[in-house]
Amino acid sequence: MSTPTVDYANVPLPEVRVMTHRLLSAETTEKILNDIDVIHNLRQINMSGESLPRTINSGPAKGLANNHTERKVIHVNGHEVELHCLVGAFYIELSVTDEAEMDKTVDEIKAAFDRTIPDGYTIDVGRYSKYRPSLHDYRSA
Repeated sequence: MSTPTVDYANVPLPEVRVMTHRLLSAETTEKILNDIDVIHNLRQINMSGESLPRTINSGPAKGLANNHTERKVIHVNGHEVELHCLVGAFYIELSVTDEAEMDKTVDEIKAAFDRTIPDGYTIDVGRYSKYRPSLHDYRSA
């Protein structure tokens, strides 16, 4: 059996889950991503929410372009990111070495969300995403 090619494989790095009380607009999503992008010790940010497909999937307009006002391209740290959903949850994986560093990073994330999200949010620290293959991954291969 070979060793993983990356040093974080099979290591459960801590994650911060931020659930907003309301779905965010494209402008608010862009602001919060730019605010938290400057924080050190963030390894990866995943977002989820209400889907905004490129084309309408059902109904009499099936197959037509989805002209939703919030399906936009936003700019995060000089990169263009196409939004595929109205964001309501952020899963932020941290690359920290000790608990003090983790607490400092979580406090910086809280401060960024306090500045940007007026309607409130909940924040939790734990592990919410898979970090190693499960039995289902082996069965479907």
